[in-house]
Amino acid sequence: MKATDKEALRAWEEFIKNIARSTELDEDRSIDEIEKHRRYLEDHPIEWIKFFFPQYCKYEFAPFHIKAIRRILRNDEWFEVLSWSRELAKSTVTMFIVLYLVLTGKKKFVVLASATKDAAERLLAPYKGQLEANARIKAYYGEQKKLGQWTSTAFTTNAGIGFVCLGAGDKPRGARNENIRPDILLLDDFDTDEECRNPDVLQKKWEWWEKALYPTRSISEPTLIIFCGNIIAEDCCVKRAGNKADNWDIVNIRDKNGISTWPNKNTEELIDITLRKISEKTIQGEYYNNPVSEGEVFKSIHYGKVPKLSKFKFLIIYGDPAPGENKSKNSSTKAVALTGMIGDTLYVIKCFCDRALNSEFIEWYARLQEFVNREAPIYMWMENNKLQDPFFQQLFKPLVKQYRKDHEVDLFIRGDEEKKTDKATRIEANLEPLNREGHLIFNEKERENEHMKNMVNQFKLFTLRLKYPADGPDTIEGALRQIRQKFKERTGTTCVAIKTIKKRNSKRL
Repeated sequence: MKATDKEALRAWEEFIKNIARSTELDEDRSIDEIEKHRRYLEDHPIEWIKFFFPQYCKYEFAPFHIKAIRRILRNDEWFEVLSWSRELAKSTVTMFIVLYLVLTGKKKFVVLASATKDAAERLLAPYKGQLEANARIKAYYGEQKKLGQWTSTAFTTNAGIGFVCLGAGDKPRGARNENIRPDILLLDDFDTDEECRNPDVLQKKWEWWEKALYPTRSISEPTLIIFCGNIIAEDCCVKRAGNKADNWDIVNIRDKNGISTWPNKNTEELIDITLRKISEKTIQGEYYNNPVSEGEVFKSIHYGKVPKLSKFKFLIIYGDPAPGENKSKNSSTKAVALTGMIGDTLYVIKCFCDRALNSEFIEWYARLQEFVNREAPIYMWMENNKLQDPFFQQLFKPLVKQYRKDHEVDLFIRGDEEKKTDKATRIEANLEPLNREGHLIFNEKERENEHMKNMVNQFKLFTLRLKYPADGPDTIEGALRQIRQKFKERTGTTCVAIKTIKKRNSKRL
């Protein structure tokens, strides 16, 4: 035996022992008591699961777990796609459902498929372990392990229930458990990032599911199909399956209000600690079913040294107020940016970009004005389209007036009422060429500022589909339009290169 095989065997034996220990019965029960209790549990599936799998049920189920379990169990013929975030137990809950169905005699033959045969074997191992060693299953349903038909990739219980695992591309044709065709088809972690980047490979994989695996089912007998997987790309097998399924259950680590969807297990503090250590791109893909491509539009981000503020003809402070008066983790972000242009280069000097209250949003303007400290003239603008105008007039104007009074400062913000084209299109059209030529510069000194990080992330993850907040880029685009308009008013051109100004007047910047 190789050393790796010995280690794997030791790990499996320990796994089996742990299952046996955790499922020991607390008291001796007669056959009649067991039979009565078994019938009760089968009529109450949630209690059935908690009784037979106590080692897994350390936390109370969330409402979406219970709904999914009940929804799937009440439909003999059903196609379900579970796109639950990492840490929401989609594979584990699926195992509960499948073992309930096979042990109660409702289903007879399970085929589990994954991206590779090895991956499928790992996913099948918990099923095999529970049937082999779970003391409660043995007491209530008898010995499951059938000698001679008990391997890591295929096994049959003493009750005649068959399990087989396959990797994508394996030959499943003719798969039978004696005279029974598969009546449960499970696909778990079926997509891979690399395959989703290649449309031909992805199509071939999908055709394997549709033309090879799916037809192994019987037409005359009801079949349960469960896809477990997150949306990892704009086009992936899970997404294709979700569009065909009877139900596609998408649950993220936090709900639309920014609250943990499984608070008994994943507290707000623990989620924050976990997500803090990875990129926003990864967070969106793994925990929010939102695959975003970094650099899809803005291929790179340019940091640089910002000239002294006194060298700018003027500066623009522009803000996007965004709707809402809350700071929940899923609310819209607000943004205010201090920008200036010299020659063809637009500088993002300092910014605020985060979820904030309206009063904080107004304070950001004042803080940027204070930062400039009269080194250059400032024009302040706030996006104010027709939908926003009531808020501008009735909410923001009084807030600005009150701020002036409370802090005894000159703070005057104009509403940008210019009619604008589609948000995503104008951001790409006006900012991408500038960035591509290296003329959109983010202040190097602000690189570690959390607000600047948020701003830069929104540029990195910007797509024309607006799958990630784009209030930061929208703010910079608004500032650029105002800068160009101001240059046009002064010189008749949209911008004035610094070299041209020097030629006209050597003492003028």
